[in-house]
Amino acid sequence: MAKRPDVPVNHRLWLELFALVNLLGLAPDIFLAHSTNSFREWTEYVPLVFSIIAPGLLFVAIVALEFRARVGLWRWLGGGLGWASISIGVVGLILHLDSRFFQERTLDSLVYAAPFAAPLAYTGIGLLLVMNRMVDHWSEEWPGWVLLLALIGFAGNFVFSVTDHAQNGFFHWTEWIPVVSSALAVGFLTAPLVAEVGRPFLAVCAILLLLQAAVGLLGFYFHVVADLAGPAPTLFDNIVFGAPILAPLLFPNLVVLAFLGLYVRNRQMPPAPRGSVDATPARQPQGDRH
Repeated sequence: MAKRPDVPVNHRLWLELFALVNLLGLAPDIFLAHSTNSFREWTEYVPLVFSIIAPGLLFVAIVALEFRARVGLWRWLGGGLGWASISIGVVGLILHLDSRFFQERTLDSLVYAAPFAAPLAYTGIGLLLVMNRMVDHWSEEWPGWVLLLALIGFAGNFVFSVTDHAQNGFFHWTEWIPVVSSALAVGFLTAPLVAEVGRPFLAVCAILLLLQAAVGLLGFYFHVVADLAGPAPTLFDNIVFGAPILAPLLFPNLVVLAFLGLYVRNRQMPPAPRGSVDATPARQPQGDRH
């Protein structure tokens, strides 16, 4: 039996819990987003219902694996939820673009259409669930996939920050902060995927991720203040039609995912030789699956 790499934390379980919490968190986000038109189309209920039902089913899959060693149930139930989530995200993307962009095909219609990339949050969660079942969690590829999906998430944050804040012409200079910070995150998280890096670079990435979390919390504060001072007669209307109150929290959310990938990548690196600054990562042997 091949020796497993030294990763004391059950990182496969943590990724499952991350997906579960995100599915739960998407329910209020979908409710607020689709309340802008009072759920005019029946299809707008699909992601809301899925976000209510899916976490319970995923919890059953997690319990089946962790406490009963029912790998088959965990694999098929969680995998089915993953593919369903991917499908909802892709179809939602098409429907959001069809709301205006496909008719006009202009940059203006892209900015002022329904947030076209928002449904891809479901696709990202689905890909995490599918990847966690297809890739050996003891392999070197596992943290690579986690970092790749976190990287794609930050790229989505960059697009969101540009298109959302372009609606008011970047009226406040602070609206450029998430644009710059998400671009930095994309650049730094790309390096571990395309080249061998050492622990010092991973430490720099970790510091940069803490900055992303701070940017997200700062954005949440600014959005809350803007909604509290909004022109609508009720706070609920200000939240629904004003600054998206939950959008900035995607930054610290992705930080958690990226930290998980960095942690496992760091633990898989061989110890640095005595007297050296760092050691380059080496491919770890494949271990047995659960």
